Order: sequence, then structure tokens, then C-alpha cells
Amino acid sequence: MSEEMISRRFQLSSFQIIILGFAGVILLGALLLMLPIATQEGCTTPFNEALFTATSAVCVTGLVIHDTGSYWSAFGQTIILALIQIGGLGVVTVAALFALLSRRRISLMQRTTLQDAISAPNVGGIVRLTKFILWGTFLIELIGALAMLPVFCRDYGWHGIWLAVFHSVSAFCNAGFDILGTADNIYLSLTGYAQNPIMNITIMLLIIIGGIGFLTWEDICENKLQFRRYRMQSKVILITTLLLIILPAIFFFFADFAALPIEDRLQAALFQSVTTRTAGFNTVNLSAMSSSSQGIMILLMLIGGSPGSTA
Repeated sequence: MSEEMISRRFQLSSFQIIILGFAGVILLGALLLMLPIATQEGCTTPFNEALFTATSAVCVTGLVIHDTGSYWSAFGQTIILALIQIGGLGVVTVAALFALLSRRRISLMQRTTLQDAISAPNVGGIVRLTKFILWGTFLIELIGALAMLPVFCRDYGWHGIWLAVFHSVSAFCNAGFDILGTADNIYLSLTGYAQNPIMNITIMLLIIIGGIGFLTWEDICENKLQFRRYRMQSKVILITTLLLIILPAIFFFFADFAALPIEDRLQAALFQSVTTRTAGFNTVNLSAMSSSSQGIMILLMLIGGSPGSTA
């Protein structure tokens, strides 16, 4: 068997590269989270618990075994944040970032893998699109962090900078991880900011922008308000997203939160409508919501995010 035939036989497809890349990042993240330095108490986290947390972070689900804020140290939270960012952007897109920074030429195989990872319609212009995604991501996350910074710094001092960065990335990547829990009050999520419009609006916008997909961004930036020139996919995503926010919010408003003032009731209903489908944050006690609302939430979670998005 010639060397060329052997090379073709063992050449990985783009989908295999993506799968192995995600698996490798999850395993590496789990091993790092097992280190004693990753926890507040300096203990070694069992492999199955570290693996679950790493998988949840990379797959941006928001499910946790341990409260992120009170159990994991600054090092552990940094690892989780890095996993969220990689999961939101995609392993291949992050790998392309390092290739671009090192000024390496991106091969045709790598471009094809990028196309599959981003769900782009064609290979042509994939590097330009990747740069657009990377710059757009970091700019939006920076703006989100700056918007939340005054609120967090008011409540937590200098630690508020880290909180603003973490929650901006977590919201944009539709991950739903929070680090607001304490040893005495775990799994807080954003319940402490249920009546804060700045926090609610910022988190909702980050979730929506991250959840509509990168190709939709491109359509909006290129065609502005000329909606008829958008791709069919972008049209469907934007219309569906709007309906999946407004209709459940109306239902939640009338079915729950009767004890809240009208403004807070509207805010809570809208926030739960936005976050349920892809993110996982909450500003109210979900178990206290009516069974019919919980059924709507299950349906929203089943629908999920848009193709080619951080969700």
C-alpha cells in the first residue's frame, strides 16, 4: 500500500475533526477541574463530577453539580469560562483564531472544516466570515461586560469586573452559568437582579444576539434594514425568534408573577421567555411557576437555538 493510500485512509473528515476536538477539550477541561487549585477548599473533584461540569460548559447547557460561585476557585471559574467560550464559538473556530494570530495559511481542508462548523453555505469567503465572527463576538461580549460593570462594581467592588466579564460571556454563549452563589446561598442565578432593568436587558440582548446565529449577523450587517434581501434562513430565524419571545412572555405574564408590580411582572415574564429556550439563567423561582408555564418552558427548551449560533 502506497504512502498516499495510507494517508487517505487515515485522513479524518471535517465532522470527525469537530467531534474529536470537542471531546479533547472536554477531557482536558475535566482534568484541569480535578486539580485541587480549581476548588475553593483545595480538594480534588471526582473525575465524573469534573467531566460533567466540563461537558456542560463546552456544550453550553448550564447544568451543574456544584454551585459555580461557591465551589470553584478563581482558577476553576476561569477554566469553566474558557470552556464556555470554546463551546460557544466552536472548537474549530477557536483553532482558526490561533492560526490567524500566528499568521499561518489556512488550508482547503481547514476551510472545509470551518464551513461545516459554522454551517456556512460555501467555502468561499469562510476566512473572512470567521474573522467577522471572532471580532463580533469579542466586541459584543466587551460591550455586555461594560454595561453590567457599574451594577456589579456597586455590589461587589473590584470583584465586580470579573463578574461582569464572566456573565457577559456566559450569556452571549447561551451557557447559563453564574458565579453569584455563596456558601450560604447557592444556585442563585440572577434572582438578586430580578428588578434591575440594566441587568435584565443586557443579559437578554446578549442571549438573543448569540442565539440567532452567525450567518444572521452577516445578513444584518450587510443588508441592514432591507429584510427582503436576507437569506431565507435568516428570515425564518428572526421571525421565529420574535414569536418565541413575545408569545410565551404574554403567557407567563398572565399565568404567573401576580404578586409583582406590573413593571417587574413584565420584566420577569420577558426574561424567562428569552432565557428558557437556550440559556438557562433565571430571575425567579422556576419551581414556583405554574405547571402550564413549566410545560411551555419545556417546549421552548425542546425547540432550542438557531443553527450556527452560540446556542
